[in-house]
Amino acid sequence: MAKESSKGFLLRLDPETMKQVEAWAAREFRSTNGQLQWIIHDSLRRYGIIKDSLKDSSKED
Repeated sequence: MAKESSKGFLLRLDPETMKQVEAWAAREFRSTNGQLQWIIHDSLRRYGIIKDSLKDSSKED
């Protein structure tokens, strides 16, 4: 993911969901914020909203 300027926003999660996201982040050695960014980016990639940079670079070879 390209690091440009970040835009903050308020996200409300129920306590159990937040607990699960925090645990998932810890297992992957990410901050909770980093994990949420990864989840959003991965979802956008999976739905074809953004291009998968690994697939794009392999097509050029």
